[in-house]
Amino acid sequence: MDQRNDLQMYNVRTDLALEARELVSENNPGRLPGVEEESYEDDGIYLTKIKVTTEEGSRAIGKLPGHYVTIEVPKLRNKDSKLQDRVATRFAKEFEQFLADTGVSKTAKVLIVGLGNWNVTPDALGPIVTENVMVTRHYFELMPDQVAPGYRQVSAVSPGVLGITGIETSEIVQGIVEMSKPDLVIAVDALASRALERVNTTIQIADTGINPGSGVGNKRKGITKEVLGVPVIAIGVPTVVFASTIVNSSIEMLISHFKKETEATDKILGMLDTLQENERLMLVKEVLNPLGHDLVVTPKEIDEFIEDIANIIASGLNAALHEAIDSDNVAAYTH
Repeated sequence: MDQRNDLQMYNVRTDLALEARELVSENNPGRLPGVEEESYEDDGIYLTKIKVTTEEGSRAIGKLPGHYVTIEVPKLRNKDSKLQDRVATRFAKEFEQFLADTGVSKTAKVLIVGLGNWNVTPDALGPIVTENVMVTRHYFELMPDQVAPGYRQVSAVSPGVLGITGIETSEIVQGIVEMSKPDLVIAVDALASRALERVNTTIQIADTGINPGSGVGNKRKGITKEVLGVPVIAIGVPTVVFASTIVNSSIEMLISHFKKETEATDKILGMLDTLQENERLMLVKEVLNPLGHDLVVTPKEIDEFIEDIANIIASGLNAALHEAIDSDNVAAYTH
């Protein structure tokens, strides 16, 4: 394989398959073997479906073989309640279809795992989602004859992080799976993006689970089918961007601005005008890392954003997992 397609060469930190695919395309235009992509737009909601079919494709974009669905809504941060309801409805339908495509039956028992640290707002997505999903397993255990048709067994847990519990998150989840025996695990986690505009406006669904190094915190041991013994679907939302990425993006915007004003950009920007994006990003990191300044950055309105998008995911999951809930009227079930 042409090593120029290896995402690691670009030294970019992103948990989104869409961004990894975009980065490789920017540097090597043309069709990428082993990676299939389909995109469309529906009234301000942009959907991209990526299927990584080979090891070659996996190495090229730095993502495991599997299916990735990305829902982007650029105006989601405008506090538009009607748009939020539409996004929740779209998410419910896409997730329901995702379950069907991956062979999950309508009666499969589900465990929802909210990963992250509830004390750190950008990392609290998972715990907030678990607070708002409809859990039913105890009804099936205690009073099965009183459960109405159209509901399935759903349980939810927020296992915390290593710094709080002293136990690896995957070990806690593994123990719960062994005791409660779900047919499917849904892991919800906060992610990192390479684009500021995607923070808190993007949802990714993947059937590859949560792997070491992904998410805002490094979970080390993965939460995957190989570890747990049951299929794992990951839902993630980018809530942070690395400072080096912001600096690099700012330099790109400066270059673009000056090129509109003058042709002598080399006299203003010097070597920065001639560097490739990956070279410029590596230079920025070389400057920031020794100073300890390659921070993770999140918007100041993160408290409101995280609640909104967590409610979108929770209400969408409720509709997708329980047939009795009308997926066309998800708003009625939003907390």
